[in-house]
Amino acid sequence: MILASKAFEIDIGAFVIKERQNIDAIAAGAKHLYPANIEAFAPEDEHKRIYVTQPGLPPLNEFVHYLEDIWQSKILTNNGKYHQLLEKELSEYLGVKYVSLFSNGTLALITALQALRITGEVITTPYSFVATTHALNWNGIKPVFVDIDPVYCNLDANKIEAAITPKTTAVLPVHVYGNPCDVNKIQQISDTYGLKIIYDACHAFNVKLKDTSVLNFGDLSILSFHATKVFTTFEGGAIICNDEKTKKRIDFLKNFGFADEVTVVGPGINAKMSEFQAAMGLLQLKYVDQYLAERKQIADTYKIELSNVDGIRFLENMKEVTHNYSYFPIFIDQRKYGLDRDAVYNKFKENNIYARRYFYPLISQFPTYKQLESSAKGNLKTAEKIAKEVLCIPIYPGLLQNDQQKIIDILRRD
Repeated sequence: MILASKAFEIDIGAFVIKERQNIDAIAAGAKHLYPANIEAFAPEDEHKRIYVTQPGLPPLNEFVHYLEDIWQSKILTNNGKYHQLLEKELSEYLGVKYVSLFSNGTLALITALQALRITGEVITTPYSFVATTHALNWNGIKPVFVDIDPVYCNLDANKIEAAITPKTTAVLPVHVYGNPCDVNKIQQISDTYGLKIIYDACHAFNVKLKDTSVLNFGDLSILSFHATKVFTTFEGGAIICNDEKTKKRIDFLKNFGFADEVTVVGPGINAKMSEFQAAMGLLQLKYVDQYLAERKQIADTYKIELSNVDGIRFLENMKEVTHNYSYFPIFIDQRKYGLDRDAVYNKFKENNIYARRYFYPLISQFPTYKQLESSAKGNLKTAEKIAKEVLCIPIYPGLLQNDQQKIIDILRRD
């Protein structure tokens, strides 16, 4: 990187991005940040596509103010002031005791398992993004898959006990689509058998159960701030914990294990969130309630418009739960609807609508895990059925009413 008083250049592969002194031009349009032929790198219909999700983004000029300050300070990472401030403000906003920020949610989960010294076997769900199970694999832990409940697709708490062995040390459930697991039943089982609980809460930002953050249940909860999530820091994540001692251990582990300049307390990793990510998070907090309200409005419209479509099921709100509407999954009964899920998926693609089959295939069906005893077909009947029926349709702040109507019309076959 070459720095000069009037301009700087950043060489990124074949591109050279040139930024001159007038940074206000970024907020005015930012077109000069890209090569003149940038459109050649995207499909012609790129701007016509309706994706399953898009991030809510704050006004660019507000982010520029943070960039200017970071540039002036030259502190880009390593627990800078924005990192510290975001941890504080997130803990207050979410109603949790301690937040430890990470560069992404996967590293947060990998580190959480290290922080609690989890070994042996961990009971988990096959119905999730593959990073849930990969985090176990990276720690040398054997995943033991348990089937899901047929309504909200969470780990079936009634089937956990049968999967416990002398090697079981923890349970790793997922709040799928942001709908809380049966936290009381899971806690009861874990207390009985002396197991730790780590919740993959990557879908559950600001979800509340009886006015209490769902992140306060279990020993640790993991958040993702990826660009596809309701709250984003570009990439990012966090571990939520309930005591200062655990928070310190987590903070050591995410910084190579350093406790101070000369003391390494364990085999840590580099998983720190940068100041750029933290600055985006602080801005997101200003607008996230607006984003959540928009998501609710879109979800309510889907429910009204699709309520009488035979063969399509969607998830009703759970009692005493404040939802974040992070996803809007529908489940297609081929016999009643007349088309199977993949036919609907392809129909959407023909119309430039990019729905996603979250979660298909099951994690247990990937080559890395399909040889596990718990991956046997008879063990995961409900998950296998749901994975063939599910389709997440677009929901995000800024989804145009006409675009939503187009989605609805295709599903209603108007």
